[in-house]
Amino acid sequence: MELSIIIINFNTKKITSDCLKSIVKMTKGIDYEIIVVDNASKDGSVQMLESLRKKIPNLKLINNRENKGFGPGNNQGLRIAKGNYILLLNTDTIIHDNVLSEITSWMDANPDAGIVTCALKNRDGSLQGTGGYFPTLTRVFSWMFFIEDIPLLDSLIKPFHPVHGQSPFYKGISFFQNKHQQDWITGAFMLMRSEVVKQVGYFDEDYFMYTEEVDYCYRTKKKEWKVWYLPTWSITHLGGASSTSEFPILSEYKGIKIFYKKHQKPWQYTLLRGFLKGGALLRMIIFGVIKGKEVARIYAKAFQTA
Repeated sequence: MELSIIIINFNTKKITSDCLKSIVKMTKGIDYEIIVVDNASKDGSVQMLESLRKKIPNLKLINNRENKGFGPGNNQGLRIAKGNYILLLNTDTIIHDNVLSEITSWMDANPDAGIVTCALKNRDGSLQGTGGYFPTLTRVFSWMFFIEDIPLLDSLIKPFHPVHGQSPFYKGISFFQNKHQQDWITGAFMLMRSEVVKQVGYFDEDYFMYTEEVDYCYRTKKKEWKVWYLPTWSITHLGGASSTSEFPILSEYKGIKIFYKKHQKPWQYTLLRGFLKGGALLRMIIFGVIKGKEVARIYAKAFQTA
């Protein structure tokens, strides 16, 4: 088996169906399996998936009775995956061309690449951000207070989030136009070697969703594997199909705190919390004026929990 594709589904019946059909239609010249982990969906997803299994013989289904989250769900898939390569793929993605076969061939030719991703594009073809650099204290401070978005300074401080459109200094997507190595990538399209999984292990299940990819890439790079962004290939990523605006914001704050507890010293964790609180307060004021009371409420909650 050359490739195992792991997809976590939670109440995204239609887009999951579209994603699976795009894989089958576009993927040629590679032996692959698809493992869908359903996290207790209530929208008829399981029935849809059971129906598709009759048409897609290499489709496997894990049906959970509760929502286990992104990391734990992927771990279930990783435990049964047979492929030499393993792709973690969001449900809200559409595969174009023969991306999966071609990008695994690139990994065959680059044996030091442990994890790679392709370009993620919006429905209109515009680029999205995917990942960045590890959240050192300097980078977290720069992120929280929008310093990394100021022209020239962004080249001096490698950003944790190179692109986040809410920034008042947001200037575009140039960072993701060219091939390069970076520290971490998002789980929307995360292609890794099975050898990486053997060395690094599974996702830390302390993370429910968000920041678990940062943690996994951090552990991977400590094993001296490289992480690549490869815009030669691209997929469509619809984005945010199973999350509210509050959930990703609060989850990322929580995730960064877990990351620091695991990997950094206690005094750094204390400083981190101060930076997160300051950033939440700044966003509560700025975005409260620009976007209204609901966004201010979300960041007030982030301030309290930081």
